[in-house]
Amino acid sequence: MTKEVLVSIAGLHADMNEVENEEYEPIEVLSPGTYFFKDNKHYIFLEEVTEGIPGVTKTQIRIHGQDSVEVIKKGALAMHMLFETDKKNRAYYKTPYGELNLGISTHDITVEETEDNINVKVAYVMDVNYEPVMESTI
Repeated sequence: MTKEVLVSIAGLHADMNEVENEEYEPIEVLSPGTYFFKDNKHYIFLEEVTEGIPGVTKTQIRIHGQDSVEVIKKGALAMHMLFETDKKNRAYYKTPYGELNLGISTHDITVEETEDNINVKVAYVMDVNYEPVMESTI
C-alpha cells in the first residue's frame, strides 16, 4: 500500500580542506512524497526543484535494511548513488552544466524504524574525479 509521507533530508557537509576547522555546512530539504514497502525494501519517491536549475528532479530512495541505501535521481539532475557500509562506489552525476564522476566511500549506515518513522543516517566521504572533496552525514 502506498502512503503519503513527509520526507526530511538533513545533513552536514564539510569541505575536506575545512575538516580540521570543523566548519560543517548544514542543509535540510523538506518535501512531500510517497512511500511503500516491498520485498523487504523501503521505497520513497519525491520531486525536487533545485535553485538555479530549470525543471523537476524525480528522486527515489531505496532502503535495503542496514545493508545499503540507494538514491536515484531522474530529470533536471540525474544520478544513481549507492551507499554500502565499508565500500566505495562510483556514480555519475549529470547536470545541465556537465557530468561529474563521483566516488562514495560509506563509513556507516544506521536505520531505525518505528511505527510512524524511518530514520536513516549515512556517513560517507565523496570524491570528484578521484580527489576527496567532502565529508558528509545525511
